[in-house]
This record gives sequence, structure tokens and C-alpha cells, in this order.
Amino acid sequence: MSLPIVIADDSLLARKVLTKALPEDWDVEITYASNGPDALALYRAGRAPVMFLDLTMPGMTGFQVLEAMQHEDLNTFVIVVSADVQPRAQERALALGAMAFVPKPVTQKALLPILREYGLYA
Repeated sequence: MSLPIVIADDSLLARKVLTKALPEDWDVEITYASNGPDALALYRAGRAPVMFLDLTMPGMTGFQVLEAMQHEDLNTFVIVVSADVQPRAQERALALGAMAFVPKPVTQKALLPILREYGLYA
């Protein structure tokens, strides 16, 4: 059975780059969200046991998504993928419940150790 994942980023190019960085043989069902409210809706619908989340999106930032999920008893595995690599941004994302932080542009080399460490990919 495929693992449902959500890729939340307002950039179509960033969504494509991240999709290509995922292991080819990883059995996942990908759903895309182009903004924070859509990402939250997918999370609430149970479609996001794993979410790749950008921090900088219009309307609702990734930080705001994490805050909302935290108030709703965060029960998803969030990997933040962002160009904002400032230490404060990373610390804040992790404090809000993200399990990992990967800088853009994301590569499979950066993702694989995280996916393996947490048992998401063998």
C-alpha cells in the first residue's frame, strides 16, 4: 500500500524538483498543495502522514501551518524544505514540530539519510 505524502510549496518548479529528488522506488502517493490552507486541508483529511513543507508561501506561511498542526496535536512527519537557511528559521521550524530541515534546492542525497533515519524508506 502506497504511503500518502503531501508536497506543499507555492512554486511549481520547487514541487517538481522535490518530486524528482524522492527515491524512484519509494511507494508513495503524492498530493500537491500550492499554499498553506490547502496543505492543512490535506493534513486534516488524513492525506499527509508525511509532508514536505516550504516555509515561504503566500497567504499562510509554513510556520503558520506548523503552528496550526501543533494546536491540532501534530500527528504527521514534517520535513521542511526551504531556501530560508537562517539558523533561527531552522530552530523555529523544529521547535514547531518539524522533524527535519532540508535546504533548497533539495537533492536525493540530502533526503535519503532523513527518510532512512526515521524508517520511512529502507
